[in-house]
Amino acid sequence: MTVRTLTAPVALLAVFAALLATMYLGYAANTERNLHDFPVALVDQDLGDVIDGAPADFGAEITDALRRGIPADKVDLRVVGIAEARAQLRTGQVYGAIVIPSDFTKRLVILGTGAVVPGAIERPVVTVHTNPRVGPYTTGIMQRIADRALTQVSASVGARLTERVDATLAAGAPAGTVAGDQVSGAARLLIADPIRVVQAPYRPLSDGAGQGLVAFFYTLILLLAGFTGAMIINTLIDAALGFTPAEYGPWFVHPPDSGLSRFQTLLVKWGVITVAAPLLSAIFLGVARLIGVPLPGALLLWLYGTLAIVAVGVTALSVLATFGTAGLMVNLVLFVVLGLPSSAATVPLEAVPGYIAVLAEFEPMHQIYLAVRAILFFDGHADAGLAAGLRMTAVGLAIGLVLGAVATSVYDRVGLRRSASGRESVSEPAAEKVAVAAG
Repeated sequence: MTVRTLTAPVALLAVFAALLATMYLGYAANTERNLHDFPVALVDQDLGDVIDGAPADFGAEITDALRRGIPADKVDLRVVGIAEARAQLRTGQVYGAIVIPSDFTKRLVILGTGAVVPGAIERPVVTVHTNPRVGPYTTGIMQRIADRALTQVSASVGARLTERVDATLAAGAPAGTVAGDQVSGAARLLIADPIRVVQAPYRPLSDGAGQGLVAFFYTLILLLAGFTGAMIINTLIDAALGFTPAEYGPWFVHPPDSGLSRFQTLLVKWGVITVAAPLLSAIFLGVARLIGVPLPGALLLWLYGTLAIVAVGVTALSVLATFGTAGLMVNLVLFVVLGLPSSAATVPLEAVPGYIAVLAEFEPMHQIYLAVRAILFFDGHADAGLAAGLRMTAVGLAIGLVLGAVATSVYDRVGLRRSASGRESVSEPAAEKVAVAAG
């Protein structure tokens, strides 16, 4: 045993630990600082009103104030109509919407008048719609953005409203006004903060959806079925074909070499994962239904789940066939270490560091999550991520097929057999099956 034998695993683990810390701690920390391009719709339905003979439109003023006050480098504020806002909420293209109602200016004028004229009044309302179907963490971010922006806007509008009330009193209270020329303290507090913000989820989820986390965990089990399934298939098929020994407790078994080429062996493994995939996808659906998970597109989810398992499994098996033992680490990094932070299943990509967001362009878990979320929460709408998820899953499957076929064919052509020497020998007597008790 040499020093290198001991230090090599430690060095590899150190690099792996550094990668884990960079991805997972960087993913969860400083979401506010990392926030960028967070999509929010802004809808101004205000019809305006007439004040002292002049037209007024506080909705337009609030829209301008929000566009100036909300940082453009952090929030992608989209001023759209109500129909477009609903369409983008329905397909997950925006994470929330701020809606100014049609009677906003009218109610604001009534509020100012009510400070000096008796009668029942209501504060004008601005509605903030969150989109829980996009992900649980996005709701909190949307609420914080709206709270900060609308608090400042309400204070600004309140200052103008207070000036108008004071000007009215200074000009002389008209007949029917409250006795005296002073506004009560309660009324001043009300007109100083005149806007009431109502927060409401757009298309809230049922309890069985786990506040949106079901899509993430369904994605995870699909990916693990392909990833771990590939590991299991690779080990068992290699043992059955005599390429590697198998251990069952204290028993060591090494059947004779089957003589299959690398490419033929890979075809067998691909066949096993392809046969297993629809069964595994059906099991996931059955368990989900038993425990009460809402499944609005069960057939589509089964079909896509089958495709996802096959794509991940085929690619993982190709990586193992290409890199051998090192393929275990490659698969772990590709599908798990880099996949979880870039999936956008908990923290949205708009709140993670840029280097993690870039990974989402090709990482399998993000593509699977987009498709699963679209099926479960967005009625299988193509624009909600299903089309992108399907396209990238198919691309991933094609890459896996090409990688495995090319690598194993090249190894076979140059005579790199799976034997101790790594080369095809002139005469290889058939080995006898060995079953020896360990120890």
